[in-house]
Amino acid sequence: MQYVTRLTTALAAAGALVLTTPAGAHATAIGSTPVRTFEYSVGGVTMKVPTGCTFTHIIRGSGRKITYQNAGVDCAFVGALSSGFCNWRIDFTYADTNNRNYRTSRGRTHSECKIDPMRNNSPQKLPRYGKACAHLHVNGVRRVSQCHHITK
Repeated sequence: MQYVTRLTTALAAAGALVLTTPAGAHATAIGSTPVRTFEYSVGGVTMKVPTGCTFTHIIRGSGRKITYQNAGVDCAFVGALSSGFCNWRIDFTYADTNNRNYRTSRGRTHSECKIDPMRNNSPQKLPRYGKACAHLHVNGVRRVSQCHHITK
């Protein structure tokens, strides 16, 4: 009986929290795009990125306010056995509803080779609706992008 009383009290308290919490529109967007197979040269050595890798972009926020943003590569199977991505960087771009870029957060270029490059971006207050994209560059060439639409 004591267990039932505690459970009832806990449920009532949780219900009160739900009823008193202000209703805000929060959104999370997660998307992944396959990284196509490609080759590139580093110091005269040909590097090959096989199939099996995906580029994932995550955004959390509300309206035009982005509270968290991350992008990175995950590899499995044969892709996980490769030497990875050398001279890589991840950029975040923001475009309006007419697809015109108005802001770029350029990542730094990492000279080391990584199988799982990743970058977090700082919170953003966007001046307009449109889209937010993440782009993976390897050895100076954009290899894959993933975007989310930011709408009302």
